[in-house]
Amino acid sequence: MTSNPRIGDSLSRTDGVKKVTGSAPYAAEHFPADLLYGWIVSSGIAKGRIKHIDDSRARAIAGVVEIITHKNRPHMAFLDGSYGDEVAPPGSPFRPLHDDKIVYSLQPVALVVADTLENARDAAALLDVTYETEEHNTDFGIALADKYEPKKKRSTFEGPKARGNADEAFADSPVQHRATYHLGNHHHNPMEMHGTTVEWNDGKIVVHDKTQGAQNVQAYLSGIFGFSKKDVRVLNPYVGGGFGSGLRPQYQVVLATLAAKMLKRSVRVTMTRAQMWSHVHRPEAQQTVSLGADQNGQLQAIINHATTATSKFEDYMEVIVNWGLMNYKCDNASGEYTLASVDTYTPGDMRAPGAATGMTLFEIAMDELAYATKVDPLQLRLLNYSEKDAMHDKPFTSKALREAYAQGAECFGWARRTQAPGSMRDGNDLIGWGMATGMWDAMFQKTAARATMTADGKLEVASATADIGTGTYTVMTQVAGDVLGLPLADITAKLGDSDLPAAPVEGGSWGAASTGAAVELACKSLADELFKAAGRVEGKPLDGAKRDEIAFVDGFIVVRANPEKRVSMRDVMAATGKDKLEVEETAKPGILDMASMLQKSRNTHSAIFVEVKVDAELHIVRVTRVVCAVAAGRIINPKTARSQILGGVVMGIGMALHEETFTDHKLGRFMNHSLAEYHIPVNADIEDIEVIFVDEPDAEVTPLGVKGLGEIGIVGTAAAVANAIYHATGTRVRSLPVTVDKLL
Repeated sequence: MTSNPRIGDSLSRTDGVKKVTGSAPYAAEHFPADLLYGWIVSSGIAKGRIKHIDDSRARAIAGVVEIITHKNRPHMAFLDGSYGDEVAPPGSPFRPLHDDKIVYSLQPVALVVADTLENARDAAALLDVTYETEEHNTDFGIALADKYEPKKKRSTFEGPKARGNADEAFADSPVQHRATYHLGNHHHNPMEMHGTTVEWNDGKIVVHDKTQGAQNVQAYLSGIFGFSKKDVRVLNPYVGGGFGSGLRPQYQVVLATLAAKMLKRSVRVTMTRAQMWSHVHRPEAQQTVSLGADQNGQLQAIINHATTATSKFEDYMEVIVNWGLMNYKCDNASGEYTLASVDTYTPGDMRAPGAATGMTLFEIAMDELAYATKVDPLQLRLLNYSEKDAMHDKPFTSKALREAYAQGAECFGWARRTQAPGSMRDGNDLIGWGMATGMWDAMFQKTAARATMTADGKLEVASATADIGTGTYTVMTQVAGDVLGLPLADITAKLGDSDLPAAPVEGGSWGAASTGAAVELACKSLADELFKAAGRVEGKPLDGAKRDEIAFVDGFIVVRANPEKRVSMRDVMAATGKDKLEVEETAKPGILDMASMLQKSRNTHSAIFVEVKVDAELHIVRVTRVVCAVAAGRIINPKTARSQILGGVVMGIGMALHEETFTDHKLGRFMNHSLAEYHIPVNADIEDIEVIFVDEPDAEVTPLGVKGLGEIGIVGTAAAVANAIYHATGTRVRSLPVTVDKLL
């Protein structure tokens, strides 16, 4: 047995020790010489203008270096295009400290810079800002009256494609279900708050930023401040959770860079937890689902209409209504997606954006149809199972959802379920069993990687991608080890640096598929170079073997037919006469890949089964068991893959029972902006979670056959919980989260 890491091994995270011992430095944990600290002053109104800023008392605080506002800031770009970023939606991006206009509550209106964080904070409390207020609206319900279809689509947005005549088919259906479902605003709440440390070096800057895309931030800052890209280096080797909150550059990185440029000093700026609530979030949504079926539960019509909230200055869009239209066989289906604008910051991608909302709410509707037709919920989905992407009328590269249903149901014991609500009990607890389907995209993005071998036989693989807790370091290491047969101790993965080979922002579950493919390509090219050099080793230890006759094992190149004939990597490197061999490659969809993408759909699928126990008197809900069966192509590392699904399932439980952002519409402000008041699941809320990976070979979905796992774990989980609650109590709640008051 070889000791080198292979694809399919359950390795612990290579960066794990640094993270648990506290030696991994995050964005706000760098201390350049002569560091200054910035404290953000947030607006006290939701809409209007700044009339006057009196900073006299603030400037009197010892240690205050400068107070930066729209009045005294140095030059920044004016055009919208300069503030755009890699994942920006259509519209006019927010510009911190640009002018006196206020467009959302807690918008930054000033930055106090001082010699210590405490002095900056104390001075900020003394800043006196007066406003001219304008009427605002943060009530999604009111905004729905003026909902609209965006004129310009987001580059990643695809609207639903109708088929047949859904309205007519629904009217003719013997069984009809129509209901409106609701999901409130959610906030990401990563442990690491958004912070930036900017090192000033004679006109050049090194930016330590909490971001999911170092090169995205590099381009963004260059556009705003006129830096040459070569003078801006962005580092994010460790990210304390993102969940999408770091896809776009956030305003603290602009303010820290602005202060560093203005003062020609190194500056750190970090948002408070309350300020984290003022920016990116999962948008509030309303979805009306109409399902028509025959008496046996066969779908005859699907009509799916959804509206989500956006800001007044950008049209943030998600793929909301497509999922049910894609997943279920039905000759007549249509969807409509609209936006409603409110006076908040622009919402943004949060773990499985679109699917976590749209698929979840649709799956609650499917459960309601199961009861209307008196068909078991699992059988209803199998009855309407589609072997192809029903919306686009094209096959999937692979779809093992049927197998996921079967394996998940068997593990859970679904066959023992009784159909009637309230029919299963354990003492004073009502027991409910619910299930749902999950679906997400399997994406592959253009990504570059570099493989470097040094004279001592050590390998470094590098890419500008990020590791947001998903295990990218480990995946890069495993792929490299699989190709070049090196022990784990001899491989180093390097990422999170804008100077490294180009990579997109880390998100969308494309990290392992894309970065892994780039690393594999670079390592294979390096292997070719090493094989050529092996022919120059004295004594010809490979005995003239051809390229396809050798293998890389435990730091050696060996002849497959006779492993005794071998040569060490060190000897090969010595034969090159170089200190290192370096190869860079870019993995990207080719012409054939693009043609396949047009002809076939690429998706992950899951089947989620949930048990809840509900106190019959108090109506308190506990999720006691979850089985999540996932069909996601090739699994590179079952251990870290399981961790991703566990995290997604826990967030799904949060969606179902806990997470809800409350807004005071009079103030136009999110109010429960702390971890004490915004409820997320904790250890006491989580019991048994079983993860099953369904065998799903897929040679064409991505170069490694990987479909990605970051998002699929959350999709449908909240629906399965809500459906289980109905099975336990007979009370259908159509607005998440399902709290005690809604069950009483």
